[in-house]
Amino acid sequence: MKAQFRLLFVTLSFIIFSCGVSEDITTQTRNDVGFEVNLLDRSNDTYKVTVTPPALNASNNIFQFASTAPGTYQVMDMGRYVHEFKAFDKGGNEIPSSQITTNQFELTSPEKISKIEYQIAETWDTPVTENNIYLMCGTSIENDHTLINGQAVFGYFKGKQDSPIVIKLEYPDTWSIGTALTKTAENTYYAEDFDKVVDSPILLGNLTKASMDVEGTNVDIYTYSKTGLIQSEQILESMKNMLLSASGFLHGLPVKNYTFLFHFEDITNGAWEHSYSSEYVYKEDNWNNIEPEIIETAAHEFFHVVTPLNIHSEIVDQFNFITPVPSRHLWLYEGTTEWAAHMMLFRAGQKSIEDYFKTLEKKIIISTKYFDTSLSLLDLSLTSYTAAGQKQYGNIYMKGALVAGLLDIKLLELSDGKTGYIDIINMLAKKYGPNKPFDDASFFDVFVKETYPEIQAFIENYIKAANPLPIKDYYVKIGVDYNEDSNTFSLMPSPTAEQLKLREKWMQPISIQ
Repeated sequence: MKAQFRLLFVTLSFIIFSCGVSEDITTQTRNDVGFEVNLLDRSNDTYKVTVTPPALNASNNIFQFASTAPGTYQVMDMGRYVHEFKAFDKGGNEIPSSQITTNQFELTSPEKISKIEYQIAETWDTPVTENNIYLMCGTSIENDHTLINGQAVFGYFKGKQDSPIVIKLEYPDTWSIGTALTKTAENTYYAEDFDKVVDSPILLGNLTKASMDVEGTNVDIYTYSKTGLIQSEQILESMKNMLLSASGFLHGLPVKNYTFLFHFEDITNGAWEHSYSSEYVYKEDNWNNIEPEIIETAAHEFFHVVTPLNIHSEIVDQFNFITPVPSRHLWLYEGTTEWAAHMMLFRAGQKSIEDYFKTLEKKIIISTKYFDTSLSLLDLSLTSYTAAGQKQYGNIYMKGALVAGLLDIKLLELSDGKTGYIDIINMLAKKYGPNKPFDDASFFDVFVKETYPEIQAFIENYIKAANPLPIKDYYVKIGVDYNEDSNTFSLMPSPTAEQLKLREKWMQPISIQ
């Protein structure tokens, strides 16, 4: 998969020369793209970028900035932040270029271009009249650190989205760097293509670091804390059981390396997941005050190593940075992930049954009182890039998670307690994996074929349509009573043998090694 996604919501330099590691990564080829960003000069809250192109021809006459990015479900239009865009030939003479759309710069003689220079403003402190970018998806430049998301700093030549990229970062000697990108030399990083750059945020500055091996997966945590109040070791200590639980829940993690990037300063905005990393923007506070929320959020983001990394459609795999194209399956990418995060913590003993029920109760209240109940999960998916859809998007984490919980119970019922939703997810992850997308239009039919015919009606009623959710009728199947008047869940004291059998599978403990 080329790019990834969520929202609970590098200076990079791409250079073209050998970086001193294996030839397949560092040997100069005519397809490499080079970017250089000078973070030693952080004036005017802008990134100063130099692009060294590969051999270009007339068909590469557009330099494209992103209109959106995977997992953001929002229009970004990064070209709004670009200024002083100039192209030069080998003699240093400027080659005419012009901004023909918000995100596109036309190059008059691409075959003569030796370098391109531009400045792009940080998104945090740059006012815009519409489509404000989520903080965790944007950029910030300060004296002691910078947060870089690839789509908010870099672009690509038309026809060169798949070209390999070498990234050289020029930054103060006292800074350190956290990213999932492959380091090839001092201050230098490699990406297979533009999608990989977008999929690999970078945090630089006065950071702390902590690491852990999770049953063969290396996990790194990098933290920027404005006053040093929160350290990476603190976070790792709190997250150890969650990480081990995830491995148990998934029968082993599907990645060999994973990087958490934490930014603690003046505001909380949420998190954004990627294939091999995730980033978090939270207000700095005493760790004990924010620990529970961050652990739950991190559990959600970390579970994205399954979906959409290993289960995704061609819309995600072949991401369109020019025109936003919605997928039908946010119910899977976000709703299922939100359900799985809380269920994982519950079954690992890190969340009590009472707390799990409170989570369900809260999601029911928020979904029914603060969002349009006439919109289905499919509606939320297909309208996610519109202004109206953005107002309703948050319900994917409420209603989407509730529907995933009902689907879990339905699968348990149909399988006589043998197969729950997480078993289906693990099976689909093995069937597809990171490099085999499913067809977005036909996946509902595939899901039914891989499960039970009765799931067709479930999908029609509760994913494609916005019928009232049968919460009470479903939870009673596992010996759980839901009082609709008080919006409370409780275990039935005397469940039947059938209810008890399904309940035991539903709450089957995860073994943590």
